[in-house]
Amino acid sequence: MKKKSCRIWLVGMLAALLLGGCAADGKNLTADETPGESSITELTSVESTLESSEESSETSSETSEEASLPVDLTETETKVESNGEIYILYTSDVHCGIDQGFGYAGLAQVREALEDQGYETILVDDGDAIQGEMIGMLTQGEAIIEIMNALEVDMAIPGNHEFDYGMERFLELRQMASFPYISCNLCYKGNPFLQSYMIREVAGKKIAFVGVTAPNTLTQSTPKFFQDENGNFVFDFMNDATGEKVYAAVQKAVDDAHSEGAELVYLLGHLGSNAEDSPWTYAEVLENTYGIDVMFDGHSHDNMQVEMKNKKGEKVVRSACGTKLSSIGYSHIGADGTILETGIWTWNNSMSLPELLGIENEVGDIVNEASVSVQELLDQVVAKSECKLSIYDPEAVDTAGKPIRMVRRYETNLGDFCADAMRSIAGADIALMNGGGVRADLPSGDITYGDLTKVHPFGNQICLIKATGQDILDALEWGARAVPDENGGFLQVSGLRYEIDVTVANPCQQDETGMMTGIKGKRRVKNVYVGEEPIDPKKTYTVAGVGYTLLLGGDGYTAFNNAEVVAAEMQLDVQVLIDYVTNELGGKIDSATYGDAYGQGRITILDEE
Repeated sequence: MKKKSCRIWLVGMLAALLLGGCAADGKNLTADETPGESSITELTSVESTLESSEESSETSSETSEEASLPVDLTETETKVESNGEIYILYTSDVHCGIDQGFGYAGLAQVREALEDQGYETILVDDGDAIQGEMIGMLTQGEAIIEIMNALEVDMAIPGNHEFDYGMERFLELRQMASFPYISCNLCYKGNPFLQSYMIREVAGKKIAFVGVTAPNTLTQSTPKFFQDENGNFVFDFMNDATGEKVYAAVQKAVDDAHSEGAELVYLLGHLGSNAEDSPWTYAEVLENTYGIDVMFDGHSHDNMQVEMKNKKGEKVVRSACGTKLSSIGYSHIGADGTILETGIWTWNNSMSLPELLGIENEVGDIVNEASVSVQELLDQVVAKSECKLSIYDPEAVDTAGKPIRMVRRYETNLGDFCADAMRSIAGADIALMNGGGVRADLPSGDITYGDLTKVHPFGNQICLIKATGQDILDALEWGARAVPDENGGFLQVSGLRYEIDVTVANPCQQDETGMMTGIKGKRRVKNVYVGEEPIDPKKTYTVAGVGYTLLLGGDGYTAFNNAEVVAAEMQLDVQVLIDYVTNELGGKIDSATYGDAYGQGRITILDEE
């Protein structure tokens, strides 16, 4: 790690915060015994133990202990000789949170302090670093790779979102990176595509790192990114239904590393603990393998520290460090090669560590420069439109003379455009877009990145589900319940058309919280067609939309509660717009398709008997 400049008085303040607690900005910085609460303003190491048993693979018993960095950060100008001990630091699911939590500048400062006090360090990343905010999206990950290069990351694994800009782009980013990506289960035409493991010799110790990527990345990113021009999957992640392929790949990599002389083996996993990711959760992989000492895990954004049993009944530790640099994970190896402790340091102050303390170093300079460049990118022209795409009625006004917002009650050309983008990118039969999520017009003429981000400013993830025709009919009915009045849950659509008879009273029922509980009586929605065929209530269709509506019950939707989730997080909604207009439309929005402000006749309002 190269030496970074830092003002001594700031380092002293940081030391006081980390090692003893002090008042800063009027806040009393003390440790709390409950991890994750906003009141925690000191670095803490959360140690949670889940004991395995013969009857159950895991039983939980969580504890939390106060801990501080094992270094005196005021000693940055005097580097001591190596003490033979090692700190492996890891990050996970940063999702472009470059200046949040510890911030990358704070991470660089922590690493430098450890090295100044005689520790050797290794820094690894557990995936999902390059996607999640505008800086990643607008540079297609390049800005994040540049920062990780400056951090001197030793190696990383690809998470499912490393592929959100396409496989070709991932390969370009891989070339830009000064560190290697490893993964034992990413295959091209059935053969390993990346190196499965790497060994680092540090302080006379051989330490192996094995990588494994979420097997359902095929659907948790964009499926067509992994296909050839004929729609055949040429990339895969060993995503067989039993999990056996992944277990075997991990075990082979671990065995090979041991055969090569590795004294310790760390599994870098982007697997997580979500039930929908079974049979590839971290617990299932560890239960079906052996020879792993510690697993650094990501994907589910938790910060659980788990001790469980492997396939041979031996202890193995799993550590996770949350998201957006809210924590730094670590594993401390003694001079004799024994793993002394594995855990996380957590920063839960509402203000990031670099901002609160004014930390200045080389990495911080790069972070600041990247942040400034975002505005320039927002002003960059990416497409041209022959027509205005609007959320407002082009003619009608309210009693105050203001344009009537149309997107929450009728079809609009912008609603069609947004829904088309989701259906195209997801490869779905149908797309449903809540009108409340379409927030601003797209002008005619030049279209900038900034214009597109104003349409979808919330950073929602699009998802893909399998739903029955009846589920879709119920959802359309719920979305139409307020017409002709506006409602944020009104559905703009792609791949289907329907009619709303506003002479029929709203038949939807709801509970006291505003969630749909059923439909009673005559329905307003009728003549629903998917493509050119009447919708079949018993048939299953693929449906794309934002997770807010389809998965999280936003706007009171419950119609899809029993739907099969194909992909919970595919891409950011605004990234979908960018990809659609630049790639699918060739940078041109034509008036023949989207020129009518009232859309393409997908939604017909019947207001007469």
